[in-house]
Amino acid sequence: MQLFATANQVCEITFTSSARYDDPYNEIEMEGVFHHPDGRTFKIPAFWRGGGRWAIRFSPPDVGEYTFETKCSRAADRGLHGVSGKLAVGAYTGENPLYRHGRLRVAADKRHFEHADGTPFFWMGDTWWMGLSQRLDWPNGFQMLAADRVAKGFNVVQIIAGPYPDMDAWDARGRNEAGFPFAADFARVNPAYFDMADLKIAHLADTGLMPCIVGMWGYYMPRIGEERIKRYWRYLVARYGAYPVAWCICGEGTMAYYLSKTPKEDAAAQKTGWTHVMAYVREIDGHHNLISIHPTQYGREQVEDPALMDFEMLQTGHGDLDSVAPTAETVIAAMGRTPAMPVVNSEVNYEGILGRCWQNVQRLCFYVSALNGVAGYTYGANGIWQMSTRENPYGPSPHGRCWGNTPWRDAMLLPGGKQAAWGASFMRRFPWWEMERRPEWVEPAWKRENPYTCTAAGIPGKLRVIYTPMAWDPPLVKGLEPGVAYRAYYADPCTGTDHPIGDVTPDAEGNWRPPIPPEVHDWLLVLTAT
Repeated sequence: MQLFATANQVCEITFTSSARYDDPYNEIEMEGVFHHPDGRTFKIPAFWRGGGRWAIRFSPPDVGEYTFETKCSRAADRGLHGVSGKLAVGAYTGENPLYRHGRLRVAADKRHFEHADGTPFFWMGDTWWMGLSQRLDWPNGFQMLAADRVAKGFNVVQIIAGPYPDMDAWDARGRNEAGFPFAADFARVNPAYFDMADLKIAHLADTGLMPCIVGMWGYYMPRIGEERIKRYWRYLVARYGAYPVAWCICGEGTMAYYLSKTPKEDAAAQKTGWTHVMAYVREIDGHHNLISIHPTQYGREQVEDPALMDFEMLQTGHGDLDSVAPTAETVIAAMGRTPAMPVVNSEVNYEGILGRCWQNVQRLCFYVSALNGVAGYTYGANGIWQMSTRENPYGPSPHGRCWGNTPWRDAMLLPGGKQAAWGASFMRRFPWWEMERRPEWVEPAWKRENPYTCTAAGIPGKLRVIYTPMAWDPPLVKGLEPGVAYRAYYADPCTGTDHPIGDVTPDAEGNWRPPIPPEVHDWLLVLTAT
Protein backbone atom coordinates (compact mmCIF):
# COMPACT_ATOMS: atom_id res chain seq x y z
CA MET A 1 0.00 0.00 0.00
CA GLN A 2 1.56 3.30 -1.14
CA LEU A 3 0.02 6.53 0.18
CA PHE A 4 0.85 10.23 0.04
CA ALA A 5 0.46 12.97 2.66
CA THR A 6 1.54 16.49 3.63
CA ALA A 7 3.50 17.31 6.77
CA ASN A 8 1.38 18.47 9.73
CA GLN A 9 -1.89 17.65 7.97
CA VAL A 10 -4.25 14.77 8.52
CA CYS A 11 -3.84 11.62 6.46
CA GLU A 12 -6.64 9.06 6.91
CA ILE A 13 -6.15 5.36 6.11
CA THR A 14 -9.26 3.19 6.12
CA PHE A 15 -9.64 -0.54 6.77
CA THR A 16 -12.43 -3.12 6.63
CA SER A 17 -12.57 -5.99 9.07
CA SER A 18 -12.56 -9.50 7.66
CA ALA A 19 -14.82 -10.79 10.45
CA ARG A 20 -18.15 -9.73 11.90
CA TYR A 21 -18.41 -8.51 15.49
CA ASP A 22 -21.46 -7.94 17.65
CA ASP A 23 -19.91 -4.86 19.31
CA PRO A 24 -16.76 -3.72 17.49
CA TYR A 25 -16.39 -0.52 19.54
CA ASN A 26 -15.99 -2.52 22.75
CA GLU A 27 -14.48 -5.72 21.33
CA ILE A 28 -11.65 -4.36 19.17
CA GLU A 29 -8.55 -2.28 19.74
CA MET A 30 -6.41 -1.39 16.75
CA GLU A 31 -3.43 0.86 16.10
CA GLY A 32 -1.04 1.84 13.38
CA VAL A 33 2.72 1.99 13.98
CA PHE A 34 4.49 4.53 11.76
CA HIS A 35 8.27 4.62 11.34
CA HIS A 36 10.20 7.69 10.15
CA PRO A 37 13.51 7.10 8.31
CA ASP A 38 15.40 8.71 11.23
CA GLY A 39 14.18 6.02 13.61
CA ARG A 40 11.26 7.77 15.30
CA THR A 41 8.15 5.66 15.89
CA PHE A 42 4.55 6.87 16.25
CA LYS A 43 1.85 4.61 17.68
CA ILE A 44 -1.56 5.90 16.59
CA PRO A 45 -4.85 4.33 17.76
CA ALA A 46 -7.54 3.54 15.20
CA PHE A 47 -11.23 4.36 15.54
CA TRP A 48 -14.41 2.58 14.59
CA ARG A 49 -16.24 4.27 11.73
CA GLY A 50 -19.35 2.11 12.00
CA GLY A 51 -20.17 -1.34 10.68
CA GLY A 52 -16.95 -3.15 9.77
CA ARG A 53 -15.03 0.03 8.93
CA TRP A 54 -12.03 1.37 10.85
CA ALA A 55 -9.69 4.28 10.24
CA ILE A 56 -6.33 5.61 11.35
CA ARG A 57 -5.60 9.34 11.19
CA PHE A 58 -1.95 10.34 11.24
CA SER A 59 -0.34 13.76 10.95
CA PRO A 60 3.31 13.23 9.96
CA PRO A 61 5.47 15.93 11.56
CA ASP A 62 8.22 15.90 8.92
CA VAL A 63 8.81 15.12 5.27
CA GLY A 64 10.16 11.74 4.21
CA GLU A 65 8.92 8.24 3.48
CA TYR A 66 7.35 6.54 6.45
CA THR A 67 6.52 2.87 6.69
CA PHE A 68 3.62 1.55 8.74
CA GLU A 69 1.93 -1.63 9.89
CA THR A 70 -1.28 -2.24 11.81
CA LYS A 71 -1.89 -4.20 14.98
CA CYS A 72 -5.26 -5.44 16.17
CA SER A 73 -6.40 -7.19 19.33
CA ARG A 74 -7.94 -9.81 17.00
CA ALA A 75 -4.80 -10.97 15.22
CA ALA A 76 -6.79 -13.35 13.02
CA ASP A 77 -8.62 -10.44 11.38
CA ARG A 78 -6.50 -9.90 8.28
CA GLY A 79 -8.42 -6.78 7.35
CA LEU A 80 -7.30 -5.03 10.52
CA HIS A 81 -4.12 -6.79 11.64
CA GLY A 82 -0.79 -6.93 9.85
CA VAL A 83 -1.64 -4.48 7.06
CA SER A 84 1.51 -2.62 5.99
CA GLY A 85 2.41 0.14 3.59
CA LYS A 86 4.43 3.27 2.86
CA LEU A 87 3.54 6.92 3.31
CA ALA A 88 5.41 9.51 1.24
CA VAL A 89 5.20 12.91 2.96
CA GLY A 90 5.81 16.25 1.25
CA ALA A 91 6.19 19.73 2.73
CA TYR A 92 3.27 21.99 3.60
CA THR A 93 3.40 25.17 1.49
CA GLY A 94 0.35 27.07 2.73
CA GLU A 95 -0.03 29.94 5.21
CA ASN A 96 -2.11 28.37 8.00
CA PRO A 97 0.12 28.79 11.09
CA LEU A 98 -1.19 25.58 12.67
CA TYR A 99 0.20 23.60 9.73
CA ARG A 100 3.09 25.86 8.76
CA HIS A 101 4.73 25.95 12.20
CA GLY A 102 3.63 22.57 13.54
CA ARG A 103 1.94 21.24 16.63
CA LEU A 104 1.98 23.13 19.92
CA ARG A 105 4.36 22.24 22.75
CA VAL A 106 5.45 23.75 26.06
CA ALA A 107 8.52 25.97 25.66
CA ALA A 108 11.69 25.37 27.65
CA ASP A 109 10.80 28.07 30.21
CA LYS A 110 7.67 26.08 31.17
CA ARG A 111 5.71 29.34 30.98
CA HIS A 112 4.51 29.69 27.39
CA PHE A 113 3.55 27.73 24.30
CA GLU A 114 5.40 27.45 21.04
CA HIS A 115 4.98 25.58 17.77
CA ALA A 116 7.21 22.66 16.85
CA ASP A 117 9.50 25.03 14.92
CA GLY A 118 9.92 27.30 17.96
CA THR A 119 7.44 30.03 16.94
CA PRO A 120 5.82 31.46 20.13
CA PHE A 121 2.05 31.05 20.45
CA PHE A 122 -0.15 33.31 22.61
CA TRP A 123 -3.43 31.47 23.21
CA MET A 124 -6.51 33.62 22.52
CA GLY A 125 -9.52 31.37 22.87
CA ASP A 126 -13.25 31.62 22.41
CA THR A 127 -15.79 29.46 24.27
CA TRP A 128 -18.10 27.36 22.09
CA TRP A 129 -18.93 24.68 24.67
CA MET A 130 -21.94 23.40 22.70
CA GLY A 131 -20.66 24.21 19.23
CA LEU A 132 -21.01 20.62 18.01
CA SER A 133 -24.76 20.66 18.66
CA GLN A 134 -27.23 21.38 15.85
CA ARG A 135 -28.02 24.78 17.38
CA LEU A 136 -24.84 26.01 15.68
CA ASP A 137 -25.89 24.94 12.22
CA TRP A 138 -23.52 23.52 9.64
CA PRO A 139 -22.26 24.91 7.35
CA ASN A 140 -23.71 28.44 7.40
CA GLY A 141 -23.76 29.35 11.08
CA PHE A 142 -20.59 27.53 12.01
CA GLN A 143 -18.57 28.99 9.17
CA MET A 144 -19.96 32.48 9.85
CA LEU A 145 -18.91 32.37 13.50
CA ALA A 146 -15.49 30.92 12.67
CA ALA A 147 -14.82 33.62 10.07
CA ASP A 148 -15.82 36.32 12.55
CA ARG A 149 -13.45 34.93 15.19
CA VAL A 150 -10.54 34.63 12.78
CA ALA A 151 -11.07 38.21 11.61
CA LYS A 152 -11.04 39.44 15.22
CA GLY A 153 -7.80 37.64 16.07
CA PHE A 154 -8.83 34.49 17.97
CA ASN A 155 -6.70 31.39 17.45
CA VAL A 156 -8.31 28.77 19.76
CA VAL A 157 -11.87 27.48 20.25
CA GLN A 158 -12.91 25.50 23.35
CA ILE A 159 -15.50 22.96 22.24
CA ILE A 160 -17.03 19.91 23.94
CA ALA A 161 -17.01 16.56 22.11
CA GLY A 162 -19.35 14.61 24.35
CA PRO A 163 -22.12 15.13 26.91
CA TYR A 164 -22.60 18.78 27.78
CA PRO A 165 -22.87 20.80 31.00
CA ASP A 166 -26.06 22.46 32.11
CA MET A 167 -28.18 19.51 31.00
CA ASP A 168 -28.61 15.77 31.26
CA ALA A 169 -26.82 13.60 28.70
CA TRP A 170 -30.07 12.85 26.85
CA ASP A 171 -31.44 16.38 26.79
CA ALA A 172 -32.56 17.19 23.22
CA ARG A 173 -30.46 20.36 23.30
CA GLY A 174 -27.35 18.17 23.21
CA ARG A 175 -28.14 16.51 19.86
CA ASN A 176 -26.50 17.24 16.55
CA GLU A 177 -27.96 16.40 13.16
CA ALA A 178 -27.14 12.71 13.70
CA GLY A 179 -28.29 12.35 17.30
CA PHE A 180 -26.34 12.05 20.54
CA PRO A 181 -22.62 11.22 20.93
CA PHE A 182 -23.41 8.00 22.79
CA ALA A 183 -25.84 5.15 22.28
CA ALA A 184 -28.21 4.31 25.12
CA ASP A 185 -26.63 3.68 28.54
CA PHE A 186 -23.29 4.98 27.19
CA ALA A 187 -22.57 1.48 25.88
CA ARG A 188 -20.81 2.76 22.74
CA VAL A 189 -20.36 5.90 20.69
CA ASN A 190 -22.61 6.93 17.83
CA PRO A 191 -20.20 7.20 14.85
CA ALA A 192 -22.69 9.25 12.84
CA TYR A 193 -22.60 11.97 15.50
CA PHE A 194 -18.84 12.21 15.09
CA ASP A 195 -19.09 12.18 11.29
CA MET A 196 -20.93 15.48 11.68
CA ALA A 197 -18.46 16.69 14.30
CA ASP A 198 -15.61 15.94 11.89
CA LEU A 199 -16.84 18.66 9.54
CA LYS A 200 -16.71 21.28 12.27
CA ILE A 201 -13.41 20.22 13.86
CA ALA A 202 -11.68 20.10 10.48
CA HIS A 203 -13.07 23.51 9.54
CA LEU A 204 -11.74 25.08 12.73
CA ALA A 205 -8.25 23.74 12.09
CA ASP A 206 -8.32 24.68 8.41
CA THR A 207 -9.18 28.30 9.27
CA GLY A 208 -6.38 28.59 11.86
CA LEU A 209 -8.53 28.09 14.99
CA MET A 210 -6.99 25.36 17.13
CA PRO A 211 -9.71 23.15 18.65
CA CYS A 212 -9.31 22.67 22.39
CA ILE A 213 -11.43 19.55 22.68
CA VAL A 214 -13.19 18.92 25.98
CA GLY A 215 -14.12 15.28 26.48
CA MET A 216 -17.31 15.86 28.46
CA TRP A 217 -18.37 17.60 31.66
CA GLY A 218 -16.79 16.26 34.84
CA TYR A 219 -19.97 15.15 36.59
CA TYR A 220 -20.50 12.31 34.13
CA MET A 221 -17.64 10.29 35.68
CA PRO A 222 -19.77 8.56 38.39
CA ARG A 223 -22.54 7.87 35.91
CA ILE A 224 -20.53 6.53 32.95
CA GLY A 225 -17.62 5.00 34.83
CA GLU A 226 -13.86 5.26 34.43
CA GLU A 227 -13.34 2.32 32.07
CA ARG A 228 -16.04 3.40 29.62
CA ILE A 229 -14.68 6.95 29.69
CA LYS A 230 -11.18 5.67 28.93
CA ARG A 231 -12.50 3.81 25.91
CA TYR A 232 -14.35 6.92 24.82
CA TRP A 233 -11.18 9.01 25.19
CA ARG A 234 -9.32 6.44 23.11
CA TYR A 235 -11.91 7.08 20.43
CA LEU A 236 -11.42 10.87 20.66
CA VAL A 237 -7.64 10.55 20.52
CA ALA A 238 -7.89 8.30 17.49
CA ARG A 239 -10.43 10.46 15.71
CA TYR A 240 -9.03 13.95 16.42
CA GLY A 241 -5.48 13.58 17.70
CA ALA A 242 -4.02 14.04 14.21
CA TYR A 243 -5.50 17.54 14.02
CA PRO A 244 -3.65 20.43 15.68
CA VAL A 245 -5.61 20.19 18.94
CA ALA A 246 -5.23 20.53 22.67
CA TRP A 247 -6.97 18.13 25.04
CA CYS A 248 -9.12 19.26 27.95
CA ILE A 249 -9.88 16.03 29.76
CA CYS A 250 -13.20 17.31 31.11
CA GLY A 251 -15.00 20.44 32.24
CA GLU A 252 -15.16 21.38 35.94
CA GLY A 253 -13.58 18.08 36.91
CA THR A 254 -14.59 17.96 40.57
CA MET A 255 -17.98 19.64 40.34
CA ALA A 256 -20.76 17.18 41.17
CA TYR A 257 -23.99 17.11 39.17
CA TYR A 258 -26.25 20.04 40.04
CA LEU A 259 -28.86 17.89 41.77
CA SER A 260 -26.49 15.32 43.32
CA LYS A 261 -27.37 14.14 46.82
CA THR A 262 -23.72 13.10 47.48
CA PRO A 263 -21.64 15.99 46.11
CA LYS A 264 -18.57 15.47 48.34
CA GLU A 265 -18.35 11.78 47.54
CA ASP A 266 -18.89 12.46 43.84
CA ALA A 267 -16.18 15.14 43.79
CA ALA A 268 -13.63 12.78 45.36
CA ALA A 269 -14.47 9.97 42.94
CA GLN A 270 -14.31 12.37 40.00
CA LYS A 271 -10.86 13.62 41.02
CA THR A 272 -9.51 10.07 41.13
CA GLY A 273 -11.24 9.00 37.94
CA TRP A 274 -10.17 11.99 35.86
CA THR A 275 -6.58 11.59 37.09
CA HIS A 276 -6.57 8.06 35.72
CA VAL A 277 -8.14 9.17 32.45
CA MET A 278 -5.56 11.95 32.04
CA ALA A 279 -2.72 9.45 32.54
CA TYR A 280 -4.32 7.12 29.99
CA VAL A 281 -4.66 9.85 27.34
CA ARG A 282 -1.01 10.80 27.84
CA GLU A 283 -0.06 7.15 27.32
CA ILE A 284 -2.00 6.52 24.10
CA ASP A 285 -1.70 9.81 22.17
CA GLY A 286 1.06 9.23 19.66
CA HIS A 287 0.82 12.84 18.48
CA HIS A 288 1.60 14.14 22.01
CA ASN A 289 -1.01 16.88 22.05
CA LEU A 290 -1.04 19.19 25.06
CA ILE A 291 -3.24 18.08 27.97
CA SER A 292 -5.14 20.05 30.62
CA ILE A 293 -8.41 20.00 32.56
CA HIS A 294 -11.01 22.72 33.01
CA PRO A 295 -11.45 23.54 36.69
CA THR A 296 -13.76 25.03 39.24
CA GLN A 297 -10.82 27.37 40.04
CA TYR A 298 -7.32 25.86 39.67
CA GLY A 299 -6.78 23.07 37.15
CA ARG A 300 -4.07 21.40 39.18
CA GLU A 301 -6.54 20.89 42.02
CA GLN A 302 -8.86 18.82 39.82
CA VAL A 303 -6.42 15.88 39.63
CA GLU A 304 -4.25 13.96 42.08
CA ASP A 305 -1.04 14.39 40.07
CA PRO A 306 -0.58 17.82 38.45
CA ALA A 307 2.58 16.55 36.73
CA LEU A 308 0.27 14.74 34.28
CA MET A 309 -0.81 18.15 32.92
CA ASP A 310 1.06 20.17 30.30
CA PHE A 311 -0.66 23.42 31.23
CA GLU A 312 -3.06 24.74 33.84
CA MET A 313 -6.49 26.15 33.12
CA LEU A 314 -8.13 28.57 35.54
CA GLN A 315 -11.73 29.66 36.17
CA THR A 316 -11.84 32.97 38.02
CA GLY A 317 -15.49 33.99 38.41
CA HIS A 318 -18.56 35.58 36.78
CA GLY A 319 -19.12 38.38 39.27
CA ASP A 320 -18.53 41.40 37.02
CA LEU A 321 -16.21 43.91 38.77
CA ASP A 322 -16.23 41.73 41.88
CA SER A 323 -14.33 39.06 39.91
CA VAL A 324 -11.47 41.30 38.79
CA ALA A 325 -9.47 41.09 42.04
CA PRO A 326 -9.95 37.30 42.36
CA THR A 327 -8.86 36.98 38.74
CA ALA A 328 -5.58 38.79 39.42
CA GLU A 329 -4.99 36.88 42.65
CA THR A 330 -5.73 33.49 41.09
CA VAL A 331 -3.40 34.17 38.16
CA ILE A 332 -0.59 35.39 40.42
CA ALA A 333 -0.97 32.36 42.69
CA ALA A 334 -1.03 29.92 39.76
CA MET A 335 2.11 31.45 38.26
CA GLY A 336 3.97 30.79 41.53
CA ARG A 337 3.06 27.15 42.05
CA THR A 338 5.03 24.02 41.23
CA PRO A 339 5.43 22.14 39.04
CA ALA A 340 5.79 25.16 36.76
CA MET A 341 3.60 25.07 33.67
CA PRO A 342 1.91 27.53 31.29
CA VAL A 343 -1.29 29.03 32.68
CA VAL A 344 -4.42 29.85 30.66
CA ASN A 345 -7.31 31.76 32.18
CA SER A 346 -9.95 29.65 30.46
CA GLU A 347 -13.18 31.00 31.97
CA VAL A 348 -14.02 34.38 33.45
CA ASN A 349 -16.95 36.80 33.25
CA TYR A 350 -18.77 35.66 30.11
CA GLU A 351 -19.83 38.86 28.40
CA GLY A 352 -23.50 39.57 29.09
CA ILE A 353 -24.01 36.79 31.62
CA LEU A 354 -26.50 37.79 34.33
CA GLY A 355 -27.05 41.02 32.37
CA ARG A 356 -23.55 42.33 33.12
CA CYS A 357 -19.81 41.63 32.58
CA TRP A 358 -19.71 43.98 29.60
CA GLN A 359 -16.72 45.15 27.56
CA ASN A 360 -15.08 47.23 30.29
CA VAL A 361 -14.91 44.16 32.51
CA GLN A 362 -13.67 42.05 29.58
CA ARG A 363 -10.72 44.41 29.17
CA LEU A 364 -9.99 44.49 32.89
CA CYS A 365 -9.94 40.70 33.17
CA PHE A 366 -7.84 40.25 30.05
CA TYR A 367 -5.09 42.67 31.04
CA VAL A 368 -4.85 41.65 34.70
CA SER A 369 -4.36 38.11 33.34
CA ALA A 370 -2.01 38.87 30.44
CA LEU A 371 0.25 41.27 32.33
CA ASN A 372 0.56 38.89 35.28
CA GLY A 373 2.10 36.22 33.11
CA VAL A 374 -0.49 33.89 31.56
CA ALA A 375 0.34 32.00 28.39
CA GLY A 376 -3.17 32.55 27.13
CA TYR A 377 -6.69 33.71 27.78
CA THR A 378 -10.12 32.44 26.75
CA TYR A 379 -12.99 34.86 26.25
CA GLY A 380 -16.61 33.80 26.55
CA ALA A 381 -19.93 35.35 25.55
CA ASN A 382 -23.27 34.41 27.04
CA GLY A 383 -25.29 33.03 24.14
CA ILE A 384 -22.26 31.62 22.32
CA TRP A 385 -21.15 29.10 24.93
CA GLN A 386 -24.59 27.45 24.86
CA MET A 387 -25.36 28.38 21.21
CA SER A 388 -28.73 29.91 21.90
CA THR A 389 -30.83 30.90 18.88
CA ARG A 390 -33.84 33.17 18.38
CA GLU A 391 -35.97 30.21 17.36
CA ASN A 392 -34.75 27.96 20.19
CA PRO A 393 -33.50 29.94 23.20
CA TYR A 394 -31.40 27.76 25.46
CA GLY A 395 -33.59 28.02 28.55
CA PRO A 396 -32.99 26.76 32.09
CA SER A 397 -30.25 24.59 33.55
CA PRO A 398 -31.11 21.52 35.68
CA HIS A 399 -31.21 23.75 38.76
CA GLY A 400 -34.09 25.64 37.13
CA ARG A 401 -32.30 28.92 36.47
CA CYS A 402 -31.49 30.37 33.06
CA TRP A 403 -28.12 32.04 32.46
CA GLY A 404 -29.61 34.09 29.62
CA ASN A 405 -31.03 33.55 26.16
CA THR A 406 -29.06 35.97 23.99
CA PRO A 407 -28.86 34.46 20.48
CA TRP A 408 -25.32 33.58 19.44
CA ARG A 409 -25.64 35.74 16.32
CA ASP A 410 -26.15 38.75 18.59
CA ALA A 411 -23.50 37.68 21.10
CA MET A 412 -20.99 37.36 18.25
CA LEU A 413 -21.15 41.15 17.84
CA LEU A 414 -20.58 42.10 21.47
CA PRO A 415 -17.67 44.56 21.62
CA GLY A 416 -15.80 42.82 24.43
CA GLY A 417 -14.88 39.90 22.19
CA LYS A 418 -13.21 42.15 19.64
CA GLN A 419 -11.46 44.14 22.34
CA ALA A 420 -10.14 41.09 24.20
CA ALA A 421 -8.88 39.55 20.96
CA TRP A 422 -7.19 42.84 20.08
CA GLY A 423 -5.47 42.58 23.47
CA ALA A 424 -3.88 39.33 22.35
CA SER A 425 -2.68 41.03 19.16
CA PHE A 426 -1.25 43.82 21.34
CA MET A 427 0.67 41.30 23.47
CA ARG A 428 2.10 39.69 20.35
CA ARG A 429 3.80 43.00 19.45
CA PHE A 430 6.37 42.19 22.13
CA PRO A 431 8.39 39.20 23.34
CA TRP A 432 5.58 38.70 25.83
CA TRP A 433 7.03 35.41 27.06
CA GLU A 434 10.00 37.38 28.48
CA MET A 435 7.84 39.92 30.30
CA GLU A 436 7.75 39.90 34.10
CA ARG A 437 5.22 41.17 36.57
CA ARG A 438 6.55 44.49 37.92
CA PRO A 439 4.16 46.20 40.39
CA GLU A 440 7.02 48.37 41.71
CA TRP A 441 7.20 50.21 38.37
CA VAL A 442 3.94 52.14 38.80
CA GLU A 443 1.93 54.11 41.29
CA PRO A 444 -0.87 53.39 42.01
CA ALA A 445 0.10 49.72 41.76
CA TRP A 446 -2.57 47.03 41.75
CA LYS A 447 -4.45 46.63 45.03
CA ARG A 448 -7.18 44.15 45.77
CA GLU A 449 -9.48 46.82 47.16
CA ASN A 450 -9.52 48.88 43.94
CA PRO A 451 -10.00 47.31 40.49
CA TYR A 452 -8.92 50.60 38.91
CA THR A 453 -5.31 50.44 40.10
CA CYS A 454 -2.57 49.71 37.57
CA THR A 455 -0.95 46.48 36.42
CA ALA A 456 2.63 46.72 35.13
CA ALA A 457 4.90 44.24 33.37
CA GLY A 458 7.89 44.30 31.08
CA ILE A 459 11.55 43.55 30.50
CA PRO A 460 14.03 45.63 32.56
CA GLY A 461 15.95 48.08 30.42
CA LYS A 462 13.92 47.24 27.31
CA LEU A 463 10.14 47.44 27.72
CA ARG A 464 7.45 48.60 30.12
CA VAL A 465 3.71 48.04 29.64
CA ILE A 466 1.29 49.56 32.15
CA TYR A 467 -2.44 48.96 32.06
CA THR A 468 -4.25 51.96 33.53
CA PRO A 469 -7.91 51.06 34.15
CA MET A 470 -8.90 54.66 34.86
CA ALA A 471 -6.79 57.47 33.38
CA TRP A 472 -8.31 60.57 34.96
CA ASP A 473 -4.88 61.21 36.43
CA PRO A 474 -2.07 59.37 34.60
CA PRO A 475 -0.05 56.99 36.78
CA LEU A 476 3.46 57.70 38.00
CA VAL A 477 6.06 55.54 36.23
CA LYS A 478 8.77 54.73 38.75
CA GLY A 479 12.38 53.58 38.80
CA LEU A 480 13.41 54.21 35.21
CA GLU A 481 16.91 52.85 34.71
CA PRO A 482 19.77 55.41 34.50
CA GLY A 483 21.27 55.52 31.04
CA VAL A 484 18.27 53.92 29.30
CA ALA A 485 16.37 56.20 26.92
CA TYR A 486 12.70 55.40 26.40
CA ARG A 487 10.02 56.54 23.99
CA ALA A 488 6.39 56.18 24.93
CA TYR A 489 2.93 55.84 23.41
CA TYR A 490 -0.60 55.15 24.53
CA ALA A 491 -2.48 52.20 23.03
CA ASP A 492 -6.27 52.43 23.15
CA PRO A 493 -7.73 49.04 24.21
CA CYS A 494 -11.20 50.14 23.08
CA THR A 495 -10.34 51.06 19.47
CA GLY A 496 -6.96 49.42 18.88
CA THR A 497 -5.29 52.71 17.91
CA ASP A 498 -1.93 54.11 19.05
CA HIS A 499 -1.23 57.67 20.21
CA PRO A 500 2.46 58.71 20.29
CA ILE A 501 3.82 60.54 23.33
CA GLY A 502 7.48 60.89 22.43
CA ASP A 503 10.66 60.81 24.48
CA VAL A 504 10.45 60.00 28.18
CA THR A 505 12.21 62.50 30.47
CA PRO A 506 12.39 61.20 34.04
CA ASP A 507 13.14 63.29 37.11
CA ALA A 508 16.24 62.89 39.29
CA GLU A 509 14.68 59.89 41.09
CA GLY A 510 13.94 58.11 37.80
CA ASN A 511 10.19 58.82 37.93
CA TRP A 512 8.03 60.15 35.10
CA ARG A 513 4.44 61.28 34.80
CA PRO A 514 2.98 60.84 31.29
CA PRO A 515 0.55 63.35 29.77
CA ILE A 516 -3.21 62.97 30.05
CA PRO A 517 -4.41 60.49 27.39
CA PRO A 518 -6.83 61.56 24.62
CA GLU A 519 -9.95 60.29 26.43
CA VAL A 520 -10.85 59.30 29.97
CA HIS A 521 -11.14 55.52 30.00
CA ASP A 522 -8.65 52.68 30.39
CA TRP A 523 -5.35 52.84 28.47
CA LEU A 524 -2.17 50.92 27.84
CA LEU A 525 0.98 52.94 28.40
CA VAL A 526 4.00 51.53 26.54
CA LEU A 527 7.64 52.53 27.04
CA THR A 528 10.23 51.04 24.68
CA ALA A 529 13.98 51.53 24.93
CA THR A 530 15.49 53.40 21.97
